[in-house]
Amino acid sequence: MRIISGSHKGRRLIAPKNLPVRPTTDYAKESLFNILTNTYNLDQITVLDLFSGTGNISFEFASRGAKAIVAVDKHHACCKYINKIAQELDFPIQTIKSEVNQFTKRHVGTYDLVFADPPYNFTDQQFEEIVLGVLSSQLLAPEGTLVVEHSKHTDLSQLEHFETSRRYGGSCFSFFEKK
Repeated sequence: MRIISGSHKGRRLIAPKNLPVRPTTDYAKESLFNILTNTYNLDQITVLDLFSGTGNISFEFASRGAKAIVAVDKHHACCKYINKIAQELDFPIQTIKSEVNQFTKRHVGTYDLVFADPPYNFTDQQFEEIVLGVLSSQLLAPEGTLVVEHSKHTDLSQLEHFETSRRYGGSCFSFFEKK
């Protein structure tokens, strides 16, 4: 895994092998950030990274200057790794160990961008719970965007507030906006 751009461009990060994760590929991540860079001034936004795993997406946002990032994962080892790297690189990342659906119900905070990368084998209902959990709470700022990463075999276009999706290899990003 590597940081593609920003203050730590090109830096390689080696995550422990025992983490239960599937990191976003560099190709998909670079494509996603090309889209986001055209929509946001990344150094002026706050980010919520759900199912953060290795912190791959959080580290990319931090390297590009995001003001504040909250990374949520239910696995202690993932949170520990993200904390370690964030401290080493002086990144503004706060980690929270929590199951995502519980987090969205009780967390107070508003974010310009919410990124969710749940397991690809989630059911349509589980994906819908995540989208509704974020959009029905106050987590997303009024002009904010929710991005959900999923398999190319999953279709989220029928969900409320769906805007568009982009496919990169076996991965797909669906974009949702609260209007």
